[in-house]
Amino acid sequence: MDKTIGQTLQEELTFKFPHIGKDAPEQIGEAEQFCTGYKRFLDNGKTERECVREAAAMLEMQGYVPFDTTKSYKAGDKVYQINRGKAILATTFGREGLEKGLRMNGAHIDSPRLDLKPNPVYEKNDLAYFKTHYYGGIRKYQWATVPLAMHGVIIKKSGEVMEVNIGEKEGDPVFCITDLLPHLAADQNDRKLGDGLKGEELNVIIGSLPFNDEAELKEPVKLMTLKLLHDRLGITEADFLRAEIELVPAQKASDVGLDRSIIGAYGQDDRVCAYTALMAEIDAVNPEYTTVTVLADKEEIGSDGNTGLNSHFVLHYIEDLAEMAHANVRTVLRNSICLSSDVNAAYDPTFASVYEERNSCYINKGCVLTKYTGVRGKAGSNDASAELMAKVIAMMDKEGVYWQIGELGAVDQGGGGTIAKYVAAMDVDVVDLGVPILSMHSPFELSSKLDVYNTYKAFRAFYK
Repeated sequence: MDKTIGQTLQEELTFKFPHIGKDAPEQIGEAEQFCTGYKRFLDNGKTERECVREAAAMLEMQGYVPFDTTKSYKAGDKVYQINRGKAILATTFGREGLEKGLRMNGAHIDSPRLDLKPNPVYEKNDLAYFKTHYYGGIRKYQWATVPLAMHGVIIKKSGEVMEVNIGEKEGDPVFCITDLLPHLAADQNDRKLGDGLKGEELNVIIGSLPFNDEAELKEPVKLMTLKLLHDRLGITEADFLRAEIELVPAQKASDVGLDRSIIGAYGQDDRVCAYTALMAEIDAVNPEYTTVTVLADKEEIGSDGNTGLNSHFVLHYIEDLAEMAHANVRTVLRNSICLSSDVNAAYDPTFASVYEERNSCYINKGCVLTKYTGVRGKAGSNDASAELMAKVIAMMDKEGVYWQIGELGAVDQGGGGTIAKYVAAMDVDVVDLGVPILSMHSPFELSSKLDVYNTYKAFRAFYK
């Protein structure tokens, strides 16, 4: 049957992002294989320090060496640099001169969590607790009754560095924040949801048995927990003053759904973009343009601090590259393109009212290109140009990448920010590109394997 004029025009003039599972079912197996390594990365890197260590090991296995400003490099050489153990940069030198610009890809490896306060251990009514201070934008009530693990680093008075990881190994104890039973929660139920648990109620149980002694001890349960920590780690209470300890969900990355199409795990914002960017960097063999892959810290609290993008550590790295190549750093930056690799909020049919369907991203439709973030009237946003959008879209289309567009919810519902505006401040063209996520910032975020795989393909196309 011949098509009507209207049907023909509809095909020619309208557009709809396809479902990858329908349009390219052969990618299901490819995505499954790719995400095996991704899940391992999530399990091995639950803090920014652990992610840096894991990334460095992956890079070294592929021939990357520490960046040395006294040496010269040729096309195809691969180097990396670590910033204070919490951020890492990697580069593959390209065939074109540096003044033709860089291909930069920046993701962040910090995630919302609970940090221990500097003086965290206390006892109340025969229970020992850690006091916490939440980090980043969490919904506090989600962190109660969840098994938690203790990760971090303690610097002892002697200068010895003690790595801490309790709650991840088989047989390890875990930790937990309590919540009220429904029978006693009438007053709590009257609170606004955001105050279902308050910040000072995020207290983590760490023990309940007393230290038995002939003398009457003031806080015997606290003493017992301190003894156990000393037996295991060789630390005292004063050592917490020289520590960075994070409480994170203890569960491993898991397949979700009978079809295993979704990954459920803590920290996918933004380690999903960190892993895919890292893999694309590793796969960049003799690229046209020199690459700079950045896995940064502190994005969840505004990118402040000297390991976040609202500092000069990336600029200084690029200045070193330019100086080595006898290139004008301003020209290098002006001709560079950066992908600010960060996740976006996938459309959730259960909470449809906070999205605008036509401009939302969906799971299983590919990586999401986000022209702008910000809040309300695009405040705090980079807002990529039409020229840059065209360039990035052309790169993805050429390599058969499945991609889509997306805003972070309906216009007046909220919003958010990424590292894009800090990269733009260096006079670099930048746009956000990443993975759609369900239950973002929760202890168990969800991503589609097909979207993860196509994000990797997008980054690989960008580095070609």
